[in-house]
Amino acid sequence: MKAPIGYFVHHQGRGHAERCAALVNALPADRPVTVFSARDDIFPTLRPGVRVLRIPSLFEPSGAEIPGLDHIPTPETLHCAPLGWPGIRTAMATIAGWFAETAPALMICDVSAEIAQLARICSVPHVAVLQHGDRSDPGHRAAYDGAAGILAPFHADLAQPDWDAVMRARMMFAPGLGCPEAPIPDRIEARARLGIAAEAEVVLVISGAGGDGFAAAPLGVGARAFPQAGWITAGRIARDWHATEPSNLQHLGWVDGIADHIGAADLIVASTGNTTCQQILAAGRPWIAVPEWRYFDEQVFKARALQDAGAAWHCPALPSSARAWRHAVEAARAMHDPARQRSLAGNGGASRAAGWIEDLADRLSSAPRAENIIPIPVTS
Repeated sequence: MKAPIGYFVHHQGRGHAERCAALVNALPADRPVTVFSARDDIFPTLRPGVRVLRIPSLFEPSGAEIPGLDHIPTPETLHCAPLGWPGIRTAMATIAGWFAETAPALMICDVSAEIAQLARICSVPHVAVLQHGDRSDPGHRAAYDGAAGILAPFHADLAQPDWDAVMRARMMFAPGLGCPEAPIPDRIEARARLGIAAEAEVVLVISGAGGDGFAAAPLGVGARAFPQAGWITAGRIARDWHATEPSNLQHLGWVDGIADHIGAADLIVASTGNTTCQQILAAGRPWIAVPEWRYFDEQVFKARALQDAGAAWHCPALPSSARAWRHAVEAARAMHDPARQRSLAGNGGASRAAGWIEDLADRLSSAPRAENIIPIPVTS
């Protein structure tokens, strides 16, 4: 049996767990994996040899915390490290104890700068999963600079310009990792399944699962600005008491089989979560990318990267007037390049990422002589 791999999974939203499942299921059957997460009910089916070990949340209080310690400053190398939290102590002790008991080949962190640094302090090589955003702070830099590798679950053309050559040298781009690989149905097929007329104009609005979703009021403004189109929302919508919603706006709530709706759409308004991006890119639809709030402006930077790559029109917030909606729709349609979008989607991300992880784990476990090691430079 090969040395085990550890995997920390952040439990906000669905993307982290879906990435984890896709990657570990693609690893060889003789590579055991232990997944650490605050939730064990968010994962798709995992192969034999993979177990999920539930740990306390690193950022949700349990009620047993010691109050009054927040006046002690948090160092810049840490993001979420409140004092007096027994749950954090238990989580870190569980992971560190597993390190001592199993001597793992590798620890994958998706995502936590603190867990990445814990692995390094415990003398365990780690892979940092990379997300977009302003991550130039000392905490993220410590996680990246100390990593054996950096896994980017998107196309290389969506890389941020501030990721320097030293960082890029350790990066593995795996577009499509954790996203459904089944093809998006074409417009006719999707509409037949959903009962939508072929001649109807459809605007699809998608919000993610990691936040509160889009506000209803601006969507009502958009639907009134395009009365000839049917507006359909999928995902969380924050209802506004002052929203005047027209009859051509329909809220579906969370939709598991969103591929049919994406395939049936003429225009998509969506946030920029990993799975959402992959499916829209694969469908090749005009896209107004509207970031939802996330830490470190993750979705803002992702939307900018998509626009720079010619894949979506970045709208910083939902338009606030009919005129602004018309401008955004015209801009998205004018720049629409379905071939470019599909080229960024990628397929086989799980198998490529798993092959890279397996090769890295084998190399790290083989203990080559020092003269054969090529040092990896790090930034100061």
